[in-house]
Amino acid sequence: MQLIAACALFAYGAASLTGFASLASIKTLLVLASLLGISAIGQTIVILLGGFDLAVPGFIALGNLVIAQLVANDHWPFVAALALLLAIAIVAGGLTGFLCNHFQAQPLIVTLGTGSIAVGVALVWTGGVTVSGTLPSWLSRLTSPVAGTAGIGIPPVIVIWALAAVVVSLFLHRTITGKRIYAAGANPVAARHALVGVTRLWAVGFAISAVSAVVVGVLLAGFSGAGDPNVGNNYLFISLSAVIVGGTSLIGARGDYWCTVVGALLLTELQSILIGHGFDQADQQILYGVVILLVVPAYGRDRRAGDRV
Repeated sequence: MQLIAACALFAYGAASLTGFASLASIKTLLVLASLLGISAIGQTIVILLGGFDLAVPGFIALGNLVIAQLVANDHWPFVAALALLLAIAIVAGGLTGFLCNHFQAQPLIVTLGTGSIAVGVALVWTGGVTVSGTLPSWLSRLTSPVAGTAGIGIPPVIVIWALAAVVVSLFLHRTITGKRIYAAGANPVAARHALVGVTRLWAVGFAISAVSAVVVGVLLAGFSGAGDPNVGNNYLFISLSAVIVGGTSLIGARGDYWCTVVGALLLTELQSILIGHGFDQADQQILYGVVILLVVPAYGRDRRAGDRV
């Protein structure tokens, strides 16, 4: 249904908006979908485990501001700045997952707190202002719709997303850890009796979510050429919506990352069409909420007891 909806939306956009189906427009749409899809990598894993992560916008802002500050203003080597950000994301995300599962804390509260801390750290680090400066030109090319990859006219970020989708899919379906993620999401009590480290998996899932968000923040710095403390705000609901709309169940253990890929494409098309028809950010947020409310009753409810047995 999601694939049919994505095709129908594209057809509607092509019919109602001039230039929507042009090659340049398609490349731009895929670049935006790539950024959304990468930000939802960890969110997908967390939801498969039975949780969710509202700290994604905070870590996007952290990556966006800090990479601009360290590289453009403090003249750090890019690799060193990125390594520092990834280390912070792994520690903070892993701690979040540990707290949520070990103490049975509500992910809604814990991740909102973690996200707020991440934004606060970024603002203190950068003095609470938008950071501008000269970032590496290759970073801008990664997300440029007019850039190519190895002589082919495909923006690099799209190739990165495609490779990430393959890697995440293989991780979830072809590795022991991936199978344990599904087991922990399906029945954490049974998984523990089977000697699956559920708390460790939650720490890993939230760490991956923080890392993927930081990476998107870095890519957005190249996309815009500056660090903005509000850059992650748009991803608060849309990263969660991409996973849910794609078909991954909120109760865990049903779905995969390819579902999220379709959801990211669908929502990016929808967002582009709404903008093209003059809808503002508030209208888009309302629509995302309506979409979630409509989709969750369709396949977000628990299975019947007979099916579970």
